[in-house]
Amino acid sequence: MPHPVVARDNVAVITGGASGIGLAAAMAFARAGMKVCIADVDQPRLAEAATKLSSLAGAENVMTSMVDVGRVESVMKLERAVRERFGGADILMNNAGIQPGSTLFGEPDNWQRIIGVNMWGIINGSRIFAPGMIARGRRGLIINTGSKQGITTPPGDPAYNVSKAGVKAFTEALQHELRNTKGCRITAHLLIPGFVFTGLTAKGRTEKPAGAWTPEQTVDFMLARLEAGDFYILCPDNDVPRALDEKRMMWAAGDIVENRPPLSRWHPDYADAFKRFVEEK
Repeated sequence: MPHPVVARDNVAVITGGASGIGLAAAMAFARAGMKVCIADVDQPRLAEAATKLSSLAGAENVMTSMVDVGRVESVMKLERAVRERFGGADILMNNAGIQPGSTLFGEPDNWQRIIGVNMWGIINGSRIFAPGMIARGRRGLIINTGSKQGITTPPGDPAYNVSKAGVKAFTEALQHELRNTKGCRITAHLLIPGFVFTGLTAKGRTEKPAGAWTPEQTVDFMLARLEAGDFYILCPDNDVPRALDEKRMMWAAGDIVENRPPLSRWHPDYADAFKRFVEEK
């Protein structure tokens, strides 16, 4: 049985919904009989996605919106439009994200763009939609797309790591707030994808690498874990099982507890110790 909120005539709003994980989620919600609103900055992809969704749910049950999630007024306009068209949201999936790359002392524009979309987009969406969702008195879900890079923070793309670490901290605070709000029937969840073959990760490749999951596999896993009640929806992929993810995350936390250098997993003096740690049963 699917999660009770994933139900016919309920309303799902997905940012970054014109492609990748967002579109796969929108298609899954549409197949469940939900009304779907996808928001994105790419108008041609929005139009293409709307055609696909309409074939499943009917055009009257599909809404698209050009939205810059990093701008409060743009998200506020989206929330008003959803209320006017569908009466409000039952599922909000804050999924919009970018990864153009970053360096620590490089140009600030990428930092501002990445944090604006990846972190502020989730803060804006949650803060603007949640009060109305709570006020409706219905069960609902807020799903925020994070990243393993926001937990283990590997070297190489610091702005992306910072943005996704912020998403994790914000979503934890959001869930705490929701569960301590009288009469609230909304829950928050942190989606932590593995390696997923999307436009964000393709980097010029046209065929899915063997180690990657498809967006559809990721969404199927997400739906199963929502049904189970998970907050942390930690997705494996074809290369990395959950057990290895757990070891990597425990080692990262251990840098603080054991007073090791930060990012010691990539420090040559700790390479053998990390290898032994991973191999321990």
